[in-house]
Amino acid sequence: MNSLQHAILYAAGRGSRLGSALPAPHKILIELGGRSLLERHVSSLAALSVPRLSIVTGHARDAVVAALPELRRRYAIEIQEFFNPDFLEGSVLSMNASLPVLRQATGAVLLMDGDVLYGLELLKRLAGSAHPTALLVDRDYSTEDDDPVLVPMRRGRPFDFVKRWQGTADAIGESVGFFKVDPADLPVLIRETERRSEGAGRNDSYDDVLRVLVQAGRFGAEDITGMPWTEIDFPSDLDRARRMILPRL
Repeated sequence: MNSLQHAILYAAGRGSRLGSALPAPHKILIELGGRSLLERHVSSLAALSVPRLSIVTGHARDAVVAALPELRRRYAIEIQEFFNPDFLEGSVLSMNASLPVLRQATGAVLLMDGDVLYGLELLKRLAGSAHPTALLVDRDYSTEDDDPVLVPMRRGRPFDFVKRWQGTADAIGESVGFFKVDPADLPVLIRETERRSEGAGRNDSYDDVLRVLVQAGRFGAEDITGMPWTEIDFPSDLDRARRMILPRL
Protein backbone atom coordinates (compact mmCIF):
# COMPACT_ATOMS: atom_id res chain seq x y z
CA MET A 1 0.00 0.00 0.00
CA ASN A 2 1.35 3.44 -0.91
CA SER A 3 1.99 5.60 2.16
CA LEU A 4 3.88 8.34 0.36
CA GLN A 5 2.57 11.78 1.26
CA HIS A 6 5.12 13.99 -0.46
CA ALA A 7 7.76 13.72 -3.17
CA ILE A 8 10.76 16.00 -3.59
CA LEU A 9 12.34 16.25 -7.02
CA TYR A 10 15.88 17.59 -7.12
CA ALA A 11 16.46 19.48 -10.37
CA ALA A 12 18.91 22.29 -9.66
CA GLY A 13 21.99 21.08 -11.55
CA ARG A 14 23.27 22.39 -14.87
CA GLY A 15 23.56 19.14 -16.80
CA SER A 16 26.93 20.30 -18.12
CA ARG A 17 28.10 16.78 -19.00
CA LEU A 18 25.51 16.66 -21.79
CA GLY A 19 27.17 19.65 -23.44
CA SER A 20 25.78 20.55 -26.86
CA ALA A 21 23.67 17.36 -26.83
CA LEU A 22 21.26 18.97 -24.35
CA PRO A 23 18.14 19.69 -26.46
CA ALA A 24 16.31 21.78 -23.83
CA PRO A 25 17.07 24.60 -21.37
CA HIS A 26 17.29 22.01 -18.58
CA LYS A 27 17.73 18.23 -18.47
CA ILE A 28 14.37 17.78 -16.78
CA LEU A 29 12.69 19.44 -19.77
CA ILE A 30 14.12 16.99 -22.32
CA GLU A 31 11.23 15.47 -24.26
CA LEU A 32 11.16 11.72 -24.73
CA GLY A 33 8.21 10.19 -26.50
CA GLY A 34 6.38 13.51 -26.57
CA ARG A 35 6.65 14.18 -22.81
CA SER A 36 9.36 15.90 -20.81
CA LEU A 37 11.14 14.10 -18.00
CA LEU A 38 9.38 16.51 -15.66
CA GLU A 39 5.94 15.57 -16.96
CA ARG A 40 6.82 11.89 -16.73
CA HIS A 41 7.71 12.33 -13.05
CA VAL A 42 4.47 14.19 -12.34
CA SER A 43 2.41 11.62 -14.23
CA SER A 44 3.96 8.74 -12.29
CA LEU A 45 3.41 10.44 -8.94
CA ALA A 46 -0.20 11.22 -9.82
CA ALA A 47 -0.74 7.57 -10.83
CA LEU A 48 0.47 6.56 -7.36
CA SER A 49 -1.85 9.12 -5.72
CA VAL A 50 1.05 11.06 -4.20
CA PRO A 51 -0.74 14.31 -3.32
CA ARG A 52 2.17 16.77 -3.16
CA LEU A 53 5.34 17.40 -5.13
CA SER A 54 8.10 19.88 -4.31
CA ILE A 55 10.70 20.71 -6.95
CA VAL A 56 14.09 22.14 -6.04
CA THR A 57 15.24 24.36 -8.89
CA GLY A 58 18.47 26.18 -9.65
CA HIS A 59 19.84 26.28 -13.20
CA ALA A 60 17.30 27.45 -15.80
CA ARG A 61 14.80 28.10 -13.03
CA ASP A 62 12.45 30.22 -15.14
CA ALA A 63 12.06 27.54 -17.80
CA VAL A 64 11.25 24.86 -15.22
CA VAL A 65 8.81 27.07 -13.30
CA ALA A 66 7.04 28.02 -16.54
CA ALA A 67 6.15 24.35 -17.10
CA LEU A 68 4.47 23.90 -13.72
CA PRO A 69 1.02 25.53 -14.13
CA GLU A 70 0.02 23.22 -16.98
CA LEU A 71 1.25 20.17 -15.05
CA ARG A 72 -0.76 21.20 -11.99
CA ARG A 73 -3.85 21.53 -14.16
CA ARG A 74 -3.34 18.33 -16.12
CA TYR A 75 -2.52 16.01 -13.25
CA ALA A 76 -4.36 17.64 -10.34
CA ILE A 77 -1.33 17.43 -8.08
CA GLU A 78 -0.09 20.12 -5.70
CA ILE A 79 3.32 21.36 -6.90
CA GLN A 80 5.51 23.85 -5.11
CA GLU A 81 8.97 25.13 -5.98
CA PHE A 82 11.99 25.74 -3.77
CA PHE A 83 14.90 27.66 -5.30
CA ASN A 84 18.52 26.78 -4.54
CA PRO A 85 20.50 29.91 -5.49
CA ASP A 86 23.76 28.10 -4.69
CA PHE A 87 23.30 25.33 -7.26
CA LEU A 88 26.90 25.68 -8.46
CA GLU A 89 28.05 24.34 -5.10
CA GLY A 90 27.37 20.88 -3.65
CA SER A 91 23.99 19.23 -4.10
CA VAL A 92 23.63 19.05 -0.31
CA LEU A 93 22.46 22.65 -0.67
CA SER A 94 19.53 21.44 -2.76
CA MET A 95 18.56 19.13 0.07
CA ASN A 96 18.99 22.09 2.40
CA ALA A 97 16.52 24.05 0.25
CA SER A 98 13.99 21.26 0.76
CA LEU A 99 14.28 21.25 4.57
CA PRO A 100 10.94 23.06 5.05
CA VAL A 101 9.23 20.02 3.52
CA LEU A 102 11.29 17.51 5.48
CA ARG A 103 10.69 19.31 8.78
CA GLN A 104 6.92 19.32 8.30
CA ALA A 105 6.54 15.78 6.95
CA THR A 106 4.25 13.47 8.90
CA GLY A 107 4.30 10.62 6.38
CA ALA A 108 6.88 8.91 4.19
CA VAL A 109 8.74 11.20 1.79
CA LEU A 110 10.06 10.24 -1.64
CA LEU A 111 13.38 11.82 -2.67
CA MET A 112 14.06 11.73 -6.42
CA ASP A 113 16.89 12.65 -8.77
CA GLY A 114 15.34 14.62 -11.60
CA ASP A 115 17.35 13.19 -14.49
CA VAL A 116 16.03 9.62 -14.54
CA LEU A 117 13.83 7.98 -17.18
CA TYR A 118 11.90 4.98 -15.82
CA GLY A 119 8.61 3.15 -15.88
CA LEU A 120 5.78 3.34 -13.38
CA GLU A 121 6.40 -0.20 -12.13
CA LEU A 122 9.81 0.84 -10.84
CA LEU A 123 8.33 3.60 -8.70
CA LYS A 124 5.55 1.27 -7.53
CA ARG A 125 8.21 -1.11 -6.26
CA LEU A 126 9.65 1.62 -4.05
CA ALA A 127 6.29 2.98 -2.90
CA GLY A 128 5.09 -0.49 -1.96
CA SER A 129 8.28 -1.61 -0.24
CA ALA A 130 7.80 -3.32 3.11
CA HIS A 131 10.87 -1.43 4.32
CA PRO A 132 9.84 1.88 5.93
CA THR A 133 13.00 3.50 4.55
CA ALA A 134 14.10 2.03 1.24
CA LEU A 135 16.17 2.54 -1.88
CA LEU A 136 16.32 0.88 -5.29
CA VAL A 137 19.30 -1.08 -6.58
CA ASP A 138 20.18 -2.48 -9.99
CA ARG A 139 22.74 -5.30 -9.93
CA ASP A 140 23.27 -5.06 -13.71
CA TYR A 141 25.56 -2.05 -13.70
CA SER A 142 28.79 -0.98 -15.37
CA THR A 143 31.61 1.31 -14.25
CA GLU A 144 33.31 1.42 -17.66
CA ASP A 145 31.77 4.67 -18.90
CA ASP A 146 30.17 6.02 -15.73
CA ASP A 147 30.82 6.40 -12.01
CA PRO A 148 27.67 5.14 -10.31
CA VAL A 149 26.87 5.28 -6.62
CA LEU A 150 27.29 1.68 -5.49
CA VAL A 151 25.24 -0.06 -2.81
CA PRO A 152 26.92 -3.11 -1.26
CA MET A 153 24.57 -5.40 0.64
CA ARG A 154 24.95 -8.01 3.31
CA ARG A 155 22.07 -10.36 4.16
CA GLY A 156 19.87 -8.28 1.88
CA ARG A 157 20.50 -4.92 3.54
CA PRO A 158 22.65 -2.05 2.27
CA PHE A 159 25.61 -1.17 4.45
CA ASP A 160 27.32 1.50 2.35
CA PHE A 161 26.46 4.00 -0.35
CA VAL A 162 29.36 5.52 -2.26
CA LYS A 163 31.07 5.76 -5.63
CA ARG A 164 34.00 3.45 -6.33
CA TRP A 165 33.17 1.20 -3.38
CA GLN A 166 35.55 -1.73 -2.89
CA GLY A 167 35.27 -4.61 -0.49
CA THR A 168 33.36 -7.83 0.16
CA ALA A 169 29.59 -8.02 -0.01
CA ASP A 170 26.86 -10.57 -0.69
CA ALA A 171 25.63 -8.40 -3.57
CA ILE A 172 26.36 -4.98 -5.07
CA GLY A 173 24.00 -2.76 -7.03
CA GLU A 174 23.85 0.70 -8.50
CA SER A 175 21.59 3.22 -6.82
CA VAL A 176 18.75 4.40 -9.07
CA GLY A 177 18.54 7.73 -7.25
CA PHE A 178 15.10 7.32 -5.67
CA PHE A 179 14.61 6.97 -1.91
CA LYS A 180 11.62 6.45 0.38
CA VAL A 181 12.29 7.88 3.83
CA ASP A 182 10.16 7.11 6.85
CA PRO A 183 9.32 9.99 9.23
CA ALA A 184 11.31 8.24 11.98
CA ASP A 185 14.49 8.66 9.90
CA LEU A 186 13.94 12.25 8.84
CA PRO A 187 15.51 13.86 11.96
CA VAL A 188 18.89 12.32 11.12
CA LEU A 189 18.55 13.39 7.49
CA ILE A 190 17.70 16.94 8.58
CA ARG A 191 20.52 17.22 11.12
CA GLU A 192 23.12 15.89 8.69
CA THR A 193 21.94 18.25 5.97
CA GLU A 194 22.09 21.22 8.31
CA ARG A 195 25.57 20.26 9.48
CA ARG A 196 26.94 19.91 5.95
CA SER A 197 25.37 23.12 4.65
CA GLU A 198 27.98 25.28 6.37
CA GLY A 199 31.67 25.82 5.66
CA ALA A 200 33.53 23.17 3.66
CA GLY A 201 30.51 20.87 3.81
CA ARG A 202 28.74 23.08 1.26
CA ASN A 203 30.63 21.20 -1.45
CA ASP A 204 29.20 17.86 -0.36
CA SER A 205 26.63 15.87 -2.29
CA TYR A 206 23.30 14.89 -0.81
CA ASP A 207 24.57 11.35 -1.41
CA ASP A 208 26.90 12.02 1.54
CA VAL A 209 23.85 12.72 3.69
CA LEU A 210 22.08 9.56 2.55
CA ARG A 211 25.22 7.54 3.18
CA VAL A 212 24.97 8.33 6.89
CA LEU A 213 21.54 6.71 7.02
CA VAL A 214 22.70 3.72 4.98
CA GLN A 215 25.71 3.13 7.22
CA ALA A 216 23.42 3.35 10.25
CA GLY A 217 21.43 0.43 8.85
CA ARG A 218 18.27 2.44 8.26
CA PHE A 219 17.73 1.54 4.58
CA GLY A 220 16.22 -1.57 3.14
CA ALA A 221 16.63 -2.34 -0.57
CA GLU A 222 14.36 -3.24 -3.46
CA ASP A 223 16.07 -5.01 -6.36
CA ILE A 224 14.85 -3.67 -9.71
CA THR A 225 17.40 -5.48 -11.87
CA GLY A 226 15.94 -5.98 -15.34
CA MET A 227 13.49 -3.09 -15.15
CA PRO A 228 13.97 -0.34 -17.77
CA TRP A 229 15.55 2.87 -16.49
CA THR A 230 18.50 5.15 -17.09
CA GLU A 231 20.04 8.21 -15.57
CA ILE A 232 20.73 10.88 -18.20
CA ASP A 233 24.15 12.40 -17.56
CA PHE A 234 26.04 12.02 -20.84
CA PRO A 235 25.12 12.11 -24.56
CA SER A 236 25.40 8.32 -24.61
CA ASP A 237 22.78 8.14 -21.83
CA LEU A 238 20.37 10.26 -23.84
CA ASP A 239 20.89 8.04 -26.87
CA ARG A 240 20.30 4.94 -24.73
CA ALA A 241 17.17 6.51 -23.28
CA ARG A 242 15.74 7.06 -26.77
CA ARG A 243 16.77 3.80 -28.39
CA MET A 244 16.65 1.24 -25.58
CA ILE A 245 14.62 2.47 -22.61
CA LEU A 246 11.73 4.44 -24.12
CA PRO A 247 10.50 1.55 -26.31
CA ARG A 248 10.18 -0.59 -23.16
CA LEU A 249 8.03 1.87 -21.24
